[in-house]
Parts: sequence; structure tokens; C-alpha cells
Amino acid sequence: MAKVTLVFAALLVALGLAGYLGTGSQHPTALIPLWIGLLLGIFGVLAISPSENRRKIFMHINVTIGTLGLLATIAEIVRTLLSSKPLDRIAMASKVSLGILLLAYVAVCVRSFITARRERAA
Repeated sequence: MAKVTLVFAALLVALGLAGYLGTGSQHPTALIPLWIGLLLGIFGVLAISPSENRRKIFMHINVTIGTLGLLATIAEIVRTLLSSKPLDRIAMASKVSLGILLLAYVAVCVRSFITARRERAA
């Protein structure tokens, strides 16, 4: 699961860089996916361990980061849609992409946690 985390981390870093560079490096908030990706990457590397307890701790930290990021992204999308300002399509596309990536990551993690628990119980 730690290797899957590193893949999602790389995708988030790429999304952040694309958003930032795609807007002419004028909007530093476009780097938010990059920072989330870096956090996931750091804890993903730490989760690559032969120690099961260490792996569990860091993967739970990662899924918590993913869940909090997903909730914040959903709140930001709703706030943007309810705003009276004109809709910036590039920013909205970046927010939706971030939400989709984080939703997929959290879903994969939860599924993995459920599978691991069932295997331990068996």
C-alpha cells in the first residue's frame, strides 16, 4: 500500500506543478496539491518498512491526510460554486481533479485496511 501512496503522491505533485505553471506562476494556491502530495510521499516512504506496526501507523497518517484534504477540497468546491465571483475554469478543474485523486486514494486505503483486517481475523 505504501507504493500505491507514492504513486498518488507523484500524481498530486504533478497536478500542483501543472496548475501553478499553467497559470503563469501567479497563483501560489495552485500548489496545494503539491504540498499534499509531498506529505503523502514523505509518510509513504516512512511506511515502507518491515515493521508491521510502523507501516500501519504511517498508512493511517496518510489516509488521515487524504481524508482531511478531501473534505477541505469538497468545502472549497462548494464555496466556489456558491460564490458570486465568475468561475475560473482552470482553478475549478484543478480542485475537482484534486478531489477525485484524494477520493480514489482514500477509497483504495479503506479497501486495503478492510482486506488486511479480514486476513488477520482468518
